[in-house]
Amino acid sequence: MDFPKLSDEFMLKRLAIPEGKIDMVFDTDTYNEIDDQFAVVYSLLSTEKLNVKSLYAAPFHNDRSTGPEDGMEKSYEEILRLLDRLNISPDGFVYKGSRSFMKDFTPVESEVVDDIIAKAYEATDDKPLYVVAIGAPTNVSSAILKDPEIIKKIVVVWLGGNALSWPSAHEFNLKQDIYASKTLFDSGVPLILFPCAGVVSQLHTTLPEMKAYVKGQGAIGDYLYEIFEEYVGDGRGKSKVLWDMINIAWLLNPAATSSEIVHAPILTFDMTWSFRNDRHFMRNNSFVKRDVVFGDFFARLEAFAAEETG
Repeated sequence: MDFPKLSDEFMLKRLAIPEGKIDMVFDTDTYNEIDDQFAVVYSLLSTEKLNVKSLYAAPFHNDRSTGPEDGMEKSYEEILRLLDRLNISPDGFVYKGSRSFMKDFTPVESEVVDDIIAKAYEATDDKPLYVVAIGAPTNVSSAILKDPEIIKKIVVVWLGGNALSWPSAHEFNLKQDIYASKTLFDSGVPLILFPCAGVVSQLHTTLPEMKAYVKGQGAIGDYLYEIFEEYVGDGRGKSKVLWDMINIAWLLNPAATSSEIVHAPILTFDMTWSFRNDRHFMRNNSFVKRDVVFGDFFARLEAFAAEETG
């Protein structure tokens, strides 16, 4: 597959810290565990900064699904449950994604792929579309492979893999669809990367913290607390990483992480990183300020609940 080659100047402009209100679409394997739900709510409570144009259900396969199609359908249903508790209509806003992972570098067709492409062409040179992805990047990479020209119009903000210094890139989002993951690194699309182990693994919280700041904050707060309690349980020293919140936290406040411009690594089929200094640029995040992220989310949730009750 031939992709447009973006100049270094153009790439660095795209990878700069975003300013002003951001147009974004959100690709999420929402039922995979419980962190996607927090991330989706976080994005929808941040309308002063984020214009969420579409929500997409992504495929996943673990013990909460029977396969990628079932995972996508369950994610779609979970998005609807969240929107119901936020009093947001799903009409023309929520789309179903790929029903399988990529078997090679052939795109998997879906309504999400077509919507990403359509929304990308609504973007301008001064205002790209941020494609935020917090699952296997099947939908996103399929759109890029179907219409490579969209890499001029979008910035992908993806949680996947592990720290570039880690001995292995082997991680749930990345390993589920290695062809889609490789496409993100090889297509030359402007990419903001949030590695999991060694970076976003700092984003822990606990049931007592959920009880103090999430439970009782309206219907959506009670739902988030309920799924956290059911998934994690209680116990001395027990905590849970809410990985997926970091993409939204960075868009709202880039100071929530430490990041740097690096040459995009080569992702091997063995799921290791390889490095070459003639590769295109990307932005890599290497540290997360956990308290900044949760402090902002709790404040937004509290404000939303107070506004709901009048």
